[in-house]
Amino acid sequence: MSLVFAFLKKYRIAASLALLMMVIELTVELAQPYLISKIIDEGIAKSDLGVVWMWGIVLLIGTVFAFAAGVASSFFASYASQGFASDLREKLYDKVQSFSYSVFSRFATSSLITRMTGDVTMLQDTIFMSLRFMTRVPLVVAGSVIMAMVVNFKLGLLLALTVPLLLVFVMWIMKRAGAMFKNVQKRLDKVNGVIQENLTGIRLIRVFVRMKHENGRFAASSGKLMKNTVAALRLTETTMPFIMLVMNAAIVAVLWFGRADIMAGSASVGEVVAVANYALRTIGALSAFSWIAVTFSRAGASAQRIKEVMDTESGEAAEREQTEAGDKALHRGTVRPADKSTGSALQGSVEFQHVSFRYPTSDIKVLEDISFTIEAGKRVAIMGATGSGKSSLVQLIPHLYDREGGQIYVDGRSIDEWNTETLRRSIGYVPQEVLLFTGSIRENIAWGREDASLEEIVEAAKIAQIHETVEKLPNGYDTQLGQRGVNLSGGQKQRLSIARALVRRPRILILDDSTSALDLATEARLLGALDRISCTTFLITQKISSTQAADLILLLDEGRLIAGGTHQELMRTSELYRGIYESQFEKGEALHA
Repeated sequence: MSLVFAFLKKYRIAASLALLMMVIELTVELAQPYLISKIIDEGIAKSDLGVVWMWGIVLLIGTVFAFAAGVASSFFASYASQGFASDLREKLYDKVQSFSYSVFSRFATSSLITRMTGDVTMLQDTIFMSLRFMTRVPLVVAGSVIMAMVVNFKLGLLLALTVPLLLVFVMWIMKRAGAMFKNVQKRLDKVNGVIQENLTGIRLIRVFVRMKHENGRFAASSGKLMKNTVAALRLTETTMPFIMLVMNAAIVAVLWFGRADIMAGSASVGEVVAVANYALRTIGALSAFSWIAVTFSRAGASAQRIKEVMDTESGEAAEREQTEAGDKALHRGTVRPADKSTGSALQGSVEFQHVSFRYPTSDIKVLEDISFTIEAGKRVAIMGATGSGKSSLVQLIPHLYDREGGQIYVDGRSIDEWNTETLRRSIGYVPQEVLLFTGSIRENIAWGREDASLEEIVEAAKIAQIHETVEKLPNGYDTQLGQRGVNLSGGQKQRLSIARALVRRPRILILDDSTSALDLATEARLLGALDRISCTTFLITQKISSTQAADLILLLDEGRLIAGGTHQELMRTSELYRGIYESQFEKGEALHA
């Protein structure tokens, strides 16, 4: 639980005040049975109404005081637990944001969501309950036993002998339940994963009429979660009957021996009532141990899952080394000074020398011995079948992954010598899967560069061929987008993503199959507009119409570069390229070309 204490340290004053108020409240409550015994023995037994009123008023004042202390304790406990959860959730989110692609792939998205929501909330609730109630339970037990022995040592000793037996049993239950609740959280991850997949692919599910199949898949996953949860709860719930059995036996023993002591004159009625009252309070406190066992077991599992994320190497170390190397190169004068906002130090020439790559979790080489050179401001078109390594190749340029072998040079310098932030600020990246954020069109384009003016946003939209479409919308650039841009067509979303990349004024532009939803005329206008801006463009495409004007075409097959050159050169030298060309154009058009 070191993680919990580290984040709770900031709120130690509020936590301490919550505990102090709880102790004051508890002290008053523990004194009540003792005061009641005084009322019975010194007031009721002796028919002294003055004593009854005196101790009754003291009892009433103490109750009001305890109520006020309880309210204050709840306030401070809420402040500490809510602040703790907010800080932890923020830190956890920052940690996930810092993950490199290779590290991020170790965790399922649904699992990360569960850890940042459900697991953090579990710890938050546990801290509140600990400050307000859970810490109170052992104090009630200990205090009741001590006060019972103060009132009557012989009868109180019965409680003192019973409680340790019950505590050993409860601790054993909690240890076993901890492992079981960890499995429950894993099952919850899987249920959330199924939910995420279904909600993301709801259109496809309906078109393929697979609702019944997906309902069955969800029911199966949910059923396993239920079974694991029931098994864990069944174990923890066994504590209550056992505690009640033992403690009721203790109360019977107190009443039995108390009667004998009253008859012998070694105990008063008030003392027996007080000890019985303390025994009942002990039962109430110990019965809460089953709930505490559940809560602490689940909190322990949640803390371990969060710590697993927090202790994971984020990949920042490698990037930091890369940044420091770039800064040293800058200091030596081997790299030109950079404008941090636009990355103007980078001109955009790129060279791959015998580059190989495999994903960290795989033994299969995605790229092998890739070599090519492109000058700054030129266009590279990359073609190949699905799984040929096209996207993997361009993701190496912004250093999203580390290559396995070979060298990548940008402007004649190894990519390892560039400041990572400067390198990435100089790149405009449009991924294959379009991702838009909830907000206005203006905000989505400006997401590429926060200080972009409206004129720059409009200019980027014009180049991306989306400006006229935006102007026709009711609120223009202030039109609000639905979740993931649901109120736009596929082509519109692609063009907005391209505008978002262009507003960065990139020196290298990466379009990962980002024009697939565009018609030929719109795509031609877009590529023509890109010719007028100064940036090196990497275009992944399956359309021959997009490659004809490229300065270099790379043809990949199963991770290998099997051909490279201009359109005319590949038409002469590559049978595969000619086959693709002929499959996309009529014979007459091919001959005319």
